[in-house]
Amino acid sequence: MVASIDGATAVDGVSGGLGGAGDRATFRAIRGVPDVIVAAAGTVRAEAYGAPNPSERIRAMRHDRGQAEAPRLAVLTRSIDLDLSSPLFTEAERAPLVITTETADRDRLAAVVAAGAEVIAAGSGDVDLAEAFGALRRSGVGIVLVEGGPSLNGQLVAAGLVDEVCITVAPTLVGGDAARLAHGETAAPSSFELAHVLELDGELCCRYIRATSEPG
Repeated sequence: MVASIDGATAVDGVSGGLGGAGDRATFRAIRGVPDVIVAAAGTVRAEAYGAPNPSERIRAMRHDRGQAEAPRLAVLTRSIDLDLSSPLFTEAERAPLVITTETADRDRLAAVVAAGAEVIAAGSGDVDLAEAFGALRRSGVGIVLVEGGPSLNGQLVAAGLVDEVCITVAPTLVGGDAARLAHGETAAPSSFELAHVLELDGELCCRYIRATSEPG
């Protein structure tokens, strides 16, 4: 994720206006690591997501690690309000995943499957994130990268499913009412340790990992 000095995660509804060269380079590098990239449907629509397309260098590194050359993209949605004609579905070299509920609209589910996507259904009213991520684990997924948005991040925090946080702090003040990194249900605070910090042109690219032991 990227955020301004005052904590805003978007300008005019999208995050792209916040990040500079350092954030873009870090973003590409981090995207080269996971087996699956998860994003909420609202983020996919707002940021005009396409299919992951790593560079040849990253593909070679993934191959050497025994991973597929490109990660799969998973869209988390209750309503399945998705543009199945978008490059995310039409140009993906690996079938995208759609994570939804067990009570999702059957016609929309059928359309998603017809478009070549794989469906994971978990939970009834809302997506049960622990169940969905458990299904990914059972299918052989080792590393999941979540790219937001803030509501999804907040649900992950509340469910205790966050192992590390990568955030770029942009040297920008935004003001306004943009969402913070994670918002929603209040969760018990958990401790993280700063593992890496990189700086370029005033941008701080930070990686935090869950503390091995927490007070209490």
